[in-house]
Amino acid sequence: MRILVLGGDGYLGWPTVMHFAAKGHDVMAVDNYQRRQIALETDSEALIPTPNLDERAQVFYQQTGKKVEIKIGDCADMLFLNTVVKDFQPEAIVHYAEQPSAPYSMKGFHEAQMTLQNNLGVTFNTIWSVLENCPDCHIVKLGTMGEYGTPNIDIEEGWIDIEHNGRTQKFLYPRQAGSLYHTTKVLDTDLLWFYVRTYGLRVTDLMQGPVYGLSTEESQLSDDLLPNFHYDDIFGTVVNRFLVQAIAGVPLTVYGKGGQTRGYLNLMDTLNCVELAATNPANKGELRIFNQFTEQFTVNELADRVHRVGNSMGLDVKIKNIENPRKEMEEHYYNAKHHGLIELGLEPHFMTDDVLAAMIEKILKYKDKIATRKIMPRVKWS
Repeated sequence: MRILVLGGDGYLGWPTVMHFAAKGHDVMAVDNYQRRQIALETDSEALIPTPNLDERAQVFYQQTGKKVEIKIGDCADMLFLNTVVKDFQPEAIVHYAEQPSAPYSMKGFHEAQMTLQNNLGVTFNTIWSVLENCPDCHIVKLGTMGEYGTPNIDIEEGWIDIEHNGRTQKFLYPRQAGSLYHTTKVLDTDLLWFYVRTYGLRVTDLMQGPVYGLSTEESQLSDDLLPNFHYDDIFGTVVNRFLVQAIAGVPLTVYGKGGQTRGYLNLMDTLNCVELAATNPANKGELRIFNQFTEQFTVNELADRVHRVGNSMGLDVKIKNIENPRKEMEEHYYNAKHHGLIELGLEPHFMTDDVLAAMIEKILKYKDKIATRKIMPRVKWS
């Protein structure tokens, strides 16, 4: 297949590019290095130095013999994106090209405005580029489980049947995001659903939980192929942050009571989920939604796991509850369905002690690059 990956320089984007190329697909990666620029501006650079996309593609070619085409440009620029889509004629577009940080989106007006305009603008441009150039192309959009919030009922897989006054209809599951970033993802879904209904687009929206992991099959070939691994409060996901804190001797920062429950998945499962979605496309005129995670944990449970594994490896790991910088429920009901991707053939990688220990071993190689000033929360919701 011809697969266009928007946001191909990201934590998920670059591993996805390599994964599809290794499978023999014709892959183009597009990025404007926005995340790298934000990381520089906020003192939130990744732990492991990563080459730019052209350099990464060259290393990947040297290691595998597989070529990846690179385009540097801004997907919020319709002329640029429309030209790329017209020339490449993708059969699938994997859309990661958004400002991905909830804390950054809550930092202030400028950050909020950029997040809103960029995220919705890129999704809008992607829709119209497909309509004008390749209307049968399948859009695989990365959503987030954060769209749903923490309702006091089971979270269905994207859709819910409502009965009211003796009549029934299926609707998008009610969503109540906890940050502006997550709200842009809600609006993305609504935008896509409108164009699916109106123009018959084919779209898969992957409601993904927080991702952890450092290595994939392809990145093990060279450290220059590793993803952008963040451990700071802006871009670092909670498991990745906890592992770095354990190595740095910083108590694991549990926000508030630590009962916040979410669905998590290994980076390798993200790749497999996206592949399953792309190679089993949605029907024309269908918005297909999958809840993309494999296990549910509270923050306390995650901290306990890292504490146990880290201490078994000779680290002096401590846990500390700190004031929660976010506005969120710290104890709540949470039961989310996630059967669609399993039915397509997903074989999950679970968060075993061995998996956490392997990540610790890898991160230890870069212990001297950890900057502890980046760890504590620097953004408050209110």
